[in-house]
Amino acid sequence: MTDPYSADRTADDIDDAFDTPSGRLDRQADAILDEGRTFEGRPLRRAVREDAADVRKWGRERGARLRGAVEAEPVRASLYALGLGVVIGMLISR
Repeated sequence: MTDPYSADRTADDIDDAFDTPSGRLDRQADAILDEGRTFEGRPLRRAVREDAADVRKWGRERGARLRGAVEAEPVRASLYALGLGVVIGMLISR
């Protein structure tokens, strides 16, 4: 049997998964740093408004998706809600 922790491993033996989202993000960040781009800071008020708009849009999309799922399968959604209520009730009663 061979020792999996032997010291004769090199950096080339490491198999990096380049298809992961974090790998793509790392490559994009490296490309931005290589370009030497600078980013001017945006005013805090504008940044908060933009982020709030993004959150609002995300919430509306998720709400519409949830509404569609409940309309498609109301019995299943009701059973999930009932089960979740029972679990929360049991946790609270302890």
